[in-house]
Amino acid sequence: MGVTHHRILVIKHGALGDLIQGFDAFAGLRAGHPHAQIVLLTSPPFSGLAKRMPWFDEVITDHRSPVLNLVQMFRIRSLLRAGWDMIIDLQCSGRTARYKRFLAPSGCRWFGTAKGASDPYPDFAGVNNADRMKTAIAMAGGDATAEAELDWLADDTNLPAACRNATILVPGCSLSKPQKRWPAPLFAELARREMAAGKTVVIVGTTADREAADLVIDQAPGCLDLVGKTDLASLAGLMGVAGAVVGNDTGPVFLAARSGTPTLMIMGPDTDPSRSSPVGQRAGWIRKQPIGDISADEAAGALAGLRAEAPHPD
Repeated sequence: MGVTHHRILVIKHGALGDLIQGFDAFAGLRAGHPHAQIVLLTSPPFSGLAKRMPWFDEVITDHRSPVLNLVQMFRIRSLLRAGWDMIIDLQCSGRTARYKRFLAPSGCRWFGTAKGASDPYPDFAGVNNADRMKTAIAMAGGDATAEAELDWLADDTNLPAACRNATILVPGCSLSKPQKRWPAPLFAELARREMAAGKTVVIVGTTADREAADLVIDQAPGCLDLVGKTDLASLAGLMGVAGAVVGNDTGPVFLAARSGTPTLMIMGPDTDPSRSSPVGQRAGWIRKQPIGDISADEAAGALAGLRAEAPHPD
């Protein structure tokens, strides 16, 4: 066990995949400091998820307002001067580096990459995001070997029975980065292969992924359409009971990998696998430039390999 500190602030804004990659680090920090007050500072889209996490005593929303918004800047300044023993910056952005300047002279330790940090991180070049965060919390007295349980999140009680052992396809991703999407005809070809092999194929995503999903469904009739019909809890439950998952560089694929289900991420040049590959017992990835050069044959072959791997012992 590390030395117990009374008050610890963790800064992690997101995206969803980044938060999921941080689950083990969050669990490890709590394991190392079981009696500390641990508070998470995150962005509004993820505050609901963060409040359900079992590792934090409180979640505070950072609206990441422009510097000229003096009210919000004063709020953040006051927060950072609220008597913390440690502040652990897991975001390491230009913004959070500026937050370091708000600290009053005190005994508060700052873990991060900001200039003048009392506990600067090592060079993380080529290190996966999940491992970066585990290293950071180990520096702060956490347990880098901890593995987060997901019982608090997953709910499979209302899923259709056909979802069990199904192949889940995630054809959408951030609307701001359409170049991260494997082309719909290739998802559809893979879907047809899976159905021909007797698998149920399920398409998931948010309502923002409707167009991408429809392009797949139109070319692969027979897929079960759950787009816009799952919240995060049911999505986690679905990934846990699935037979395999294939998708783009997007949050649900990180969630699937973390559940231990055979998970294949399709990557283009915008994703650096050394930093952003999915982490899990049977997780893998394929990357080409452009992303459309990855064939359905290659994806099917990689998925078969992941299915054949025995899960690691607990």
